[in-house]
Amino acid sequence: MAGHSHWAGIKFKKGVADAKKGRVFSKLANQIVLAARTGGAKIESNLRLKVAVDNARAANMPKDNIERAIKKGVGELPGVTLEEMTYEGYGPGGVAVMLQILTDNRNRTAGEIRRIFQGRGGNLGSAGCVSWMFTPKALLVVQAQDADEEKLLEVALDSGAEDVKHEGDLFEITGSPDSLYQIKSALEKNGFTIKGAEITRAPNSLVPLDEATGRKVLDLIAALEEHEDVQAAFANYDIPEAVMTKIAAQIEK
Repeated sequence: MAGHSHWAGIKFKKGVADAKKGRVFSKLANQIVLAARTGGAKIESNLRLKVAVDNARAANMPKDNIERAIKKGVGELPGVTLEEMTYEGYGPGGVAVMLQILTDNRNRTAGEIRRIFQGRGGNLGSAGCVSWMFTPKALLVVQAQDADEEKLLEVALDSGAEDVKHEGDLFEITGSPDSLYQIKSALEKNGFTIKGAEITRAPNSLVPLDEATGRKVLDLIAALEEHEDVQAAFANYDIPEAVMTKIAAQIEK
């Protein structure tokens, strides 16, 4: 996987995400609701809930919001019935796109996502059309500043990580999906600052893009991520770092 292709985009859009924190909180709350519904309200024994709550806390989501979402998940408070789904499609340049969806109305969501694809040079495909191009992976991002690379490598690999890469000012650690919280706990216990932790879809191969096509793909991904039902978007594009930096500088103006 091309680290800068995924995480640089997140970093570059941080200002936009911060300005829309209400939407961010809504997505985090939905993840907590579903995790509590499927695994119960006890954080200690529900690793999916633990990760969801940790991500909410990292985003400075208020404690009351977190507790309310857990109660909705286990039925102590009324709430909508959410359905977890995966959508697949193609973007400009033949880039494969996978979306993790939480929705209370699959027909409405499907129509809206289809229009986003069509309006930006892509198309929503059928189930299974691109999923074979991705492998589920645990992905953790650690701030490189003041991090001892040798110590990080030792702790990560000892806790189940498969790979550690230095990407700019970050370290990216990958492993099997069920190793996510084990790796996260080990890193935190050893004093490393974790900037993100998630189950991602790592592309098995990459589609190299020029600047023009790269802009179109990033525009599509950004529009999809703006949709309230899209919890995560994955794509197999590879945009050169210099081009990503140029696009980011223009976005930030």
